[in-house]
Amino acid sequence: MATGGAPFDALSSLNPETFAGESRAVINFLADYYRDVDTYPVQPQAMPGCLRTFLPDAPPENGEQMDVILEEVWRHIVPALTHWQSPKFFGYFQANASTAGFAGEMLSTGLNVVPFTRAASPAATELETVVMDWMGKLVGLPGRFLFSSGGGGVLHGSTCEAVVCTLAAARDRALSRLGHEGIVRLAVYASDQSHSTFQKGARIVGIPRSNFRVIRTSAASGYGLTADSVRDAVEADVASGLVPLYLCATVGTTGLGAVDPVRDLGELARRHGIWLHVDAAYAGSALICPEFQHHIDGAELADSASMNPHKWFLTNMDCCCLWVASPAALTSAVSTNPEYLSNVTEESAGAGVVDYKDWQIALSRPFRAMKLWVVLRRYDGAGMRAYVRRHVEMAKWFEQAVEADGRFEVVTPTRFSLVTFRLRPRHDGDDDAVDALNRRLLVAVNASGRAFMTHFVVDGKFVIRMAVGGAMTEIRHLQDTWELVREKAEEVRALPKVSGHD
Repeated sequence: MATGGAPFDALSSLNPETFAGESRAVINFLADYYRDVDTYPVQPQAMPGCLRTFLPDAPPENGEQMDVILEEVWRHIVPALTHWQSPKFFGYFQANASTAGFAGEMLSTGLNVVPFTRAASPAATELETVVMDWMGKLVGLPGRFLFSSGGGGVLHGSTCEAVVCTLAAARDRALSRLGHEGIVRLAVYASDQSHSTFQKGARIVGIPRSNFRVIRTSAASGYGLTADSVRDAVEADVASGLVPLYLCATVGTTGLGAVDPVRDLGELARRHGIWLHVDAAYAGSALICPEFQHHIDGAELADSASMNPHKWFLTNMDCCCLWVASPAALTSAVSTNPEYLSNVTEESAGAGVVDYKDWQIALSRPFRAMKLWVVLRRYDGAGMRAYVRRHVEMAKWFEQAVEADGRFEVVTPTRFSLVTFRLRPRHDGDDDAVDALNRRLLVAVNASGRAFMTHFVVDGKFVIRMAVGGAMTEIRHLQDTWELVREKAEEVRALPKVSGHD
């Protein structure tokens, strides 16, 4: 009998004893990683191609033991990672992780069912419909988005998938009356703060690039859309023979955390027959707290809504909730019915059966509902509200610290847990020099390895983003990061100008 890493191992790759032993080794590895993650440089100084120095040019002919593989991960992979689970990671938006999220992922991966139809895994489909109604109620969505009231939801991998599917649904709804050639007349609307995925999605579903309207926002509206600005764009398009198709209202934009007025935009959309999508990818998690639910006032006027539990809801990657008021509008745009997927059992053939292959782009899909269900069961609504509020309070502390230091300014008021700030100009007309200083400040902070943040540019100004939301982040990590920012600010402000540039 072959031993060690011989080819026979692949023929018994789900041996229960081996499975248990090697899984324990991985869990112990990850436990050690999380125990020490705050001691690692948050962002590595890893040059392009760094792994090719250590890894062979071809895969092994004979397999190796798991302990050998994990040692390679520890020695070569971990040092070249940006550590998203570090309590000092404040960049982009968080990719939350938790014990319950990991347990749910293990169950999902371990069971490894593929619930593209109800018949393929009845419990997986049933659980997803239940979990989507649970989440809809938790974030305060109107009843029209719940299965219990004729709507419904699906778990995608990302907002990008949700956007493409809803754009396709809106497109087909419009073309059913315009004819296919009418696609060149369809127009899509979003703000200059909306995520770029809406432009990508519009191109994917065939909307001409020239028909995508990026509507400017300003500080006067908190960088949210105004109904007047959208109305002007829509009426100009109608006058020129275009057909307004789809409008995105964002609750918590990526750059600044801005919020669009959902009710005002919903009323405008209804008047013009526009599909309104509410994108709450990041801030949707905050909507579980009653004090934030006013941000989706008017959501009953929307056609779809989405949020990402994998950002700020302790649900390991990947998990995006998409709700639609009319499931038929979605499924008619993305469904296929090949004979080999037909349900032949009597109990699966009735009206109202959900086949999730018809709610998404891909056919195959993981059992994401298990992961989200475990998180909800383990941490409950009250626990998750406390979790979100803790981050909001920490962000407010950081914002107040910035405001109290005359060298800095807060760029936009903190609505959720995203603080936007920068070094303040010393003199009028000093913006270019200040932008250069802020760039150097961000580089210096990240190069220290003691924290990691990202940036945004608004009104031509370079802005530093401090996104609070890590599962292991505590107030001491923000205090340490604020001291780091002040320390590096002194360093960059002391640097002399070179050749007319900072």
